[in-house]
Amino acid sequence: MKFALSTLSTTVMTITLMSIAATASARASEHMNESQNEMIAVNVTQIIDADNQNNASSALDMVNQNITSKTVFSKHAASANKSSINEASVKSATIRVDSTGEASGHQAALSTLIDPITHKSIENSYPLQVSSLLSLEQAQNILLQVSPKIAANQAAIAASEYQTDALKTIDHPLVFARVSATTYNLDADIDLSSLKNGIVNDINNGVGDIIPPIPDLPNFGELVGERIPDNYELKRSGSTAGAGLGVVWPIYTAGRTAALTGASNARTQEAVADSILDKNELYNTLIERYFKAQLAIIAAYLRDDAYDTLQQTDHMAQRLFEEGFISRVDRLEAQSALADAKSESVNANNDARLAMIALQRLLRTEYRIKPHTPLFVSSRPLPDVSYFQDLALTNHPGLQKVAAKRAQAQQLHALSDTGYKPTVMLYGYGQIEKDPSWIAGVSASWKLWGGLDKTASLASSNAKIRQADLSEIEVSDNLLLLVEKNWHDVNNAQSRYQALQSNVELAAEVLRLRRLGLQEGLNTPVEIAQAQTQSLKARTEQAQAAYSYVQSLAALMQSCGTPLAFNAYLNAADIRLPTLYDK
Repeated sequence: MKFALSTLSTTVMTITLMSIAATASARASEHMNESQNEMIAVNVTQIIDADNQNNASSALDMVNQNITSKTVFSKHAASANKSSINEASVKSATIRVDSTGEASGHQAALSTLIDPITHKSIENSYPLQVSSLLSLEQAQNILLQVSPKIAANQAAIAASEYQTDALKTIDHPLVFARVSATTYNLDADIDLSSLKNGIVNDINNGVGDIIPPIPDLPNFGELVGERIPDNYELKRSGSTAGAGLGVVWPIYTAGRTAALTGASNARTQEAVADSILDKNELYNTLIERYFKAQLAIIAAYLRDDAYDTLQQTDHMAQRLFEEGFISRVDRLEAQSALADAKSESVNANNDARLAMIALQRLLRTEYRIKPHTPLFVSSRPLPDVSYFQDLALTNHPGLQKVAAKRAQAQQLHALSDTGYKPTVMLYGYGQIEKDPSWIAGVSASWKLWGGLDKTASLASSNAKIRQADLSEIEVSDNLLLLVEKNWHDVNNAQSRYQALQSNVELAAEVLRLRRLGLQEGLNTPVEIAQAQTQSLKARTEQAQAAYSYVQSLAALMQSCGTPLAFNAYLNAADIRLPTLYDK
């Protein structure tokens, strides 16, 4: 499928790809020179299907009619080796992961789906319809829903919150019930001989001490002993049942419960800060891949345009050689330049394909994502660096994480400080029987010795608090320096882009004159190839400067802790580069 592309900008000449015939190109350049001083802020790119000859002719007619106000992309921009980039816009399904296992208001039922990238099953998910044609803002919204890293962080936050909820009831009364049922069978042979001998001896000794010896007096010990057997066989069986209710209520824990709950809350805040850090990093990765795909597509079209131009030059060189106007060496040099241009075009198309695959992997789809938010540069100066530094000190999640660490250390200090304080509990238990019995009371317990050393625990928690305070100073210093670096990078990329405009205009004019000179026999094909190379270099460098501006701006917004503020600068930009895909 081939496309003819048009854009409403005469300012951004870096991405203009002139691929019409030599005479039409000269005529177009004259009109463009007349409008060099015009400043059109916003570029609009359209895709015109040119699959059949009629459509291609109408597209070319439209280009010729509007050549004074539009720049035309190469007619071979979507050639066969780029067919995979120009797929038809489709809708397909990716996976929305819900870490909490709840639908979060989504109407689709949660189920187990297969991840389109790893082909692994994912529970608590539902299919998400995603168009292949996406703006940056749409891609950002989809990223939040399909990123497994974000879902994993949400699960970690939910787990920490549930732990905190579990600790909130630790000092509430504990009521328990006890039920028992017992069946027993006892069969035992008890030896009573030792007991019998002891009783007999005790009786005889006792009688002898009380009654003086009397003839014919009976032996009382033996009389009693005859009534006691030497052994006794015990047999018993039956069953018992019982039930009871008990209660334990810690009415005073010296602040241990509050300290544990506070530490758990602080761990939740740390998990939230980690999640924000990861989310901001993912936003930055998305911007990098999204606009890298745009830059790679632009580079591919520039290379295609260079190849088209050199094809025309090669054809003209062949005619001049046949007519004897140029030497065989000049003819061979034109052929060599054409071969190099073809190789560079193939490589650029492969790079564009790889960049689109990287974006596709991030958004977890089975098809290519077509970005239609253009690269941009704003000619307006940024606010002062102090503005962004204040934003960073207020919003950056790194400082929030340090604050959460300090809160944890404070709660551990409070917990260590309760080491020798008592724990007071109310308790009670009652039997549920025909004749019930019960017990109730209050108990207090102190640690007198042993366990963790309180002094060492307090020293450890104080050291952790100091560590958090010093870490906050270090993180703040690093953030201020990082913000300043990114701020300067944005300004440098902005000035670089603006400075390259004269190079682009000069290279385009030199190329135009060289091509006209070739027709008149004043220039050689080698000079045409050199001029084409310089033009390609100038346009590519300016496109790369725009990409550097976008990446530096994204890094600046991330270092401020406000990555989505990037969208506001995008929408306010007054210079936008053309795009292949548009709504």
